[in-house]
Amino acid sequence: MSTILETRGMYPTFTRSGKENRATHYCAGCGHGVASKLISEALADMNLQDKTVIVNPVGCGVFGYYYWDAGNIGAAHGRASSVATGVNRSRRGAIAISYQGDGDLGAIGFNSAFQAASRGEHMAVFFVNNGIYGMTGGQASPTTLIGQKTVTTPYGRDPLTDGYPLKVCEVLNQLEAPVYIVRVSVADIKRVLQAKQAIRHALEIQRDRKGYALVEILSPCPTNFKGDAIQSAAYCNEQMEKVFPLGTFRDKANEAPVRPLELKGLPLSEIFAEKIELPEAKEDSSFKEARMKFSGFGGQGILSLGHCVAEAARKEARFTTWLPSYGPEQRGGSAACSVVISGRNIGSPMVDHPDILVCMNQPAYERFLPTVRKGGLCIVDSTVPLNRPVPEGVTVVSMPALALAEEMGTPKAANTVMLGALIASGRIPLKAESLTAALAESFSAKPKIAEKNLEILALAVEKYKALNK
Repeated sequence: MSTILETRGMYPTFTRSGKENRATHYCAGCGHGVASKLISEALADMNLQDKTVIVNPVGCGVFGYYYWDAGNIGAAHGRASSVATGVNRSRRGAIAISYQGDGDLGAIGFNSAFQAASRGEHMAVFFVNNGIYGMTGGQASPTTLIGQKTVTTPYGRDPLTDGYPLKVCEVLNQLEAPVYIVRVSVADIKRVLQAKQAIRHALEIQRDRKGYALVEILSPCPTNFKGDAIQSAAYCNEQMEKVFPLGTFRDKANEAPVRPLELKGLPLSEIFAEKIELPEAKEDSSFKEARMKFSGFGGQGILSLGHCVAEAARKEARFTTWLPSYGPEQRGGSAACSVVISGRNIGSPMVDHPDILVCMNQPAYERFLPTVRKGGLCIVDSTVPLNRPVPEGVTVVSMPALALAEEMGTPKAANTVMLGALIASGRIPLKAESLTAALAESFSAKPKIAEKNLEILALAVEKYKALNK
């Protein structure tokens, strides 16, 4: 009489489809399900589930958080290694796992993965290689074999136009930092047992705080290999392994030093402690949410202006977000930031239709003025010609921010002038005292500059009132 054992380390039921069942989204014969089971069982057997954060990005493993009974974070396409780095740096006692496919890790995310390996980040990377973009329709990936037919290589991959397959293990094996690099397969029982041991060893390295481990897992993909489960497994064994031979490339677990739980000899609580005591955000249903956008050139203090407003909101125990957006130029490129202030949790930091818009240059004015909500306010520097149609119900105010800052001998303080205009307008739902305090604290390391900016702030308030009697 045989007994069917329930998989350890996975949730009792999966609710991805809206119904409680034990069916994953993986195709029949796909190796992802086997890999997920091996990882989950290892975490359960080693009692690591409650210490683990698995990062899974876009790809066939995107719904893994419905299955793995462990901490999970969903990452943007290709960014799992970067997010796992954040987990590693902020939660030193956690087991950080990056679960990625060949399109995700080998293409858009390769530099993130390569740099994490080069730094020797303390994480286990499970890299599922089926040689194709499985979830998005079967396009060629960096690991597609020469001659392999895909949606984007209908006549087979040609090395003269498409290059050669990327061998991730071999590339990372040139780096100094990685502790463990191995390539396994889940195409048949013998190989599954070998993969099981490799996965457990990678997790032992994480448990013992020894450093970076990469397990590449060759996986059948029946849907895109255009065959059944048996044919796909045979293709994996007979064709993929010719290009991606199985084996251990490196194992320095015995000699690798143990990673400290503290950074630079200081407790994490001290390293990441808030420098300024701020109240926790409180629910307030009577507070009307305000959405703001600040825009101009890089170097005009646009981001600092938005950050100052966000900090003032935090002082008043409001929920707030600050989202910067800027070009690659240090100076002169476009710069903008969005700030949301609310009396409840904020769903998105994006501000597509601001209640308040501050523009420091003409490109920003032309771009963002049409997006201001009806009843909203736009404060624009007086150097910008007001020759654009103003949306119905929107008030546009011209403020000589650049000129006033120049007049006061501090050209870089034009953003402070705009802060003064905001205070004087009465449209920003924060106390003037909070905004003034936030400005002063932003210059806490430079008392003389702080004093000058406070002087400019007071002058800007009076100037705005005089211009808008």
